[in-house]
Amino acid sequence: MNQPRFSPTFALTPLAFGAALLVAAQANAQTTAPETPEQPIQTVVVTASADASAQGLPKDYAGGQVARGGRLGLLGNVDFMDAPFNTTNFTHALIQDQQARSVADVVQNDPSVRVARGFGNYQELYVIRGFAVNSDDLAYNGLYGLLPRQFVASELLERVEVFRGANSFVNGAAPGNGGIGGMINLLPKRAPNKPLNQVTLGVESGGQAYAAADVARRFGPEGRAGLRINAVRRDGETAIEGEERELGVFSIGADYRGRDFRVSADAGYQNHKLMNARPSVTVNAGLPIIAAPDADSNWAQPWTESKERDVFGTLRAEVDLPGGAVAWAALGARKGNESNVLSSATVTALDGGAVMTRFDNVRVDRVRTGEIGARTELRTGLVKHNVAATVSANYNEQYNAYAMSDFAGFATNIYRPIVSAAPSNTFFTGGNLANPVRIQRTILSSAAIADTLAFADDKVLLTLGLRHQRIRDAAFAYGTGAPTPDYDSTANTPVIGLVYKPIPGLSLYANYIEALQKGVVASNGGFGPRLNNQGAVFAPYVSRQKEVGVKVDAGKFGASAALFTTGQPQTYVSNNTFGLFGEQRNRGLELSVFGMPAKGLRLLGGATLLETQQRRTNGGLTDGREAIGVPEIQLNLGADWDVPGVPGLALNARAVHTGTQFADAANLQKLPSWNRLDIGATWATRLLERDVTLRARIDNVADKNYWASSGGYPNFGYLVAGAPRTITVSGSVDF
Repeated sequence: MNQPRFSPTFALTPLAFGAALLVAAQANAQTTAPETPEQPIQTVVVTASADASAQGLPKDYAGGQVARGGRLGLLGNVDFMDAPFNTTNFTHALIQDQQARSVADVVQNDPSVRVARGFGNYQELYVIRGFAVNSDDLAYNGLYGLLPRQFVASELLERVEVFRGANSFVNGAAPGNGGIGGMINLLPKRAPNKPLNQVTLGVESGGQAYAAADVARRFGPEGRAGLRINAVRRDGETAIEGEERELGVFSIGADYRGRDFRVSADAGYQNHKLMNARPSVTVNAGLPIIAAPDADSNWAQPWTESKERDVFGTLRAEVDLPGGAVAWAALGARKGNESNVLSSATVTALDGGAVMTRFDNVRVDRVRTGEIGARTELRTGLVKHNVAATVSANYNEQYNAYAMSDFAGFATNIYRPIVSAAPSNTFFTGGNLANPVRIQRTILSSAAIADTLAFADDKVLLTLGLRHQRIRDAAFAYGTGAPTPDYDSTANTPVIGLVYKPIPGLSLYANYIEALQKGVVASNGGFGPRLNNQGAVFAPYVSRQKEVGVKVDAGKFGASAALFTTGQPQTYVSNNTFGLFGEQRNRGLELSVFGMPAKGLRLLGGATLLETQQRRTNGGLTDGREAIGVPEIQLNLGADWDVPGVPGLALNARAVHTGTQFADAANLQKLPSWNRLDIGATWATRLLERDVTLRARIDNVADKNYWASSGGYPNFGYLVAGAPRTITVSGSVDF
């Protein structure tokens, strides 16, 4: 097995810089901290900290639905008013109150995010600022590739941090080709100061049953050691006719907070199964987009299924160094197993007539990742510096095999589904489903430095940084595992961020930042004949972003506005050849609000306006057209209201509007806009001398029929139907 290799220059640069940090920190301590008599050791105050930092997690903002700040890679936790970027950090309270099942349910509160699906499968995919972010690219406590790649249960999470915009400098290049429109970092749970014994039981439309246990304790002197255990089970049919879901989750989070060091560890297991799940739909070229079927209808074949089983773990440590410096190290690993029998529909007639084919695949992922870094504060005259350096690496091997039926397929109708026997899957195969071989190996490594300079009593903050990145990508033939030509490329991705705070509660900011994507693999996702360059691995490419914005913090109510422009190289199939053809440029305006504008009233929402354009396309055929799957307008407004006179009772509602979008590059297939209203209630009380929280929620109250999204994979505008009216009821009891 080939292992990552680092040139001497690559290795020595971060080590030398780290040594310089330590020397500078010690010198700073010696020159600024005169000797004083020995002081008594202070008592450590233990707070929940998912990232092993001395400060713990940033505090909740007023209302408790979002936090004041979040993790910005090597920059550490940064308050939203000090960050030269636009972020939203959703809290555990919001996740619980909305009875979120997965990351997708949480990020739908963000007006810059819309949820789509993977190509031909059921993988959650997040469209941020009009660019796809695969669930492969979710970060777990700052490390990529450690979480299940199709679905991540919300019970694993303390917070969901959404970074909007290009971000390769923050955590390095993402392994799944994201990093352009945004990034999502997920934080694990930690034991709080008080003992926790909570059991939750619930039921969902269709008969889906739910049970979860959340237990936590702190141990030892001053409660320095903590342990938190979560167990989850979902089982039964969903609100979609005939669709079944099974979910089993078990996780352990441990931490220890010493006087000058912190350690945390997480281990998790998730087993997720879908049977007879409703698939996506492709509409043949030349046909208009037909009306969405009934929201609860299902055109899946009963023999289809999707299975995913993952085991993952992380270890993170942070130590205080002389002079106020901090060093940290983290590592993680995951093994994921997937097995799918899939069948998507291609509409061929206006009456809903369609053709389906069979596509089976198995996949095994083996991921190892880690980082080390150091951070310190220095002064040069009147300027304060917050300097950080880090080195990271991500090693990912993918084993895969597939088998397909013939391309003629079998007939169905998405309005009047026809059940067919499973066709033979031997028409076209790649590898052995019972013994998949390695088909791709990706090694991402990087070293980064950053300095945030503070001027004029911290009213001006200037962040300068550079990440040197190396991407080694190799592909291997299906079945034989024979190597094909690989590449080994390096690139420097800079960042410049400026924050100006003219008066308290007001921040003006600007940034220039780049995104580096590893080269894609030529594929048609199993649809149509084999490509001329099937399996070819493309070299990495760079996207560039410019952004300006303003943020307001009124104490209990906050708001932000941002203008941005980002360009991304465009990939698609032309003349049966997959290639890079032109560029997709997205420009937009983001507006967001959050907090408590009045006592007992919490607001969360905003608007995103997007203008997309295809440029320098192959032969100029689609120049000036809009990009696939990017709505021109996205609106969200959520409100949570404490009912006067009824202690513990709160009512909530969320309205969502998504504008029109296209399903083809020529802009001939247009999806209608859609609106959805969700409502809910939460009642926290005491029953039988126990703390009890009862929750009820109705998503899609009006039971609207709509196409929720189009696309997510380059140049393929497949449609995903919106979920039907779904009622969820649950109760939590603290023992």
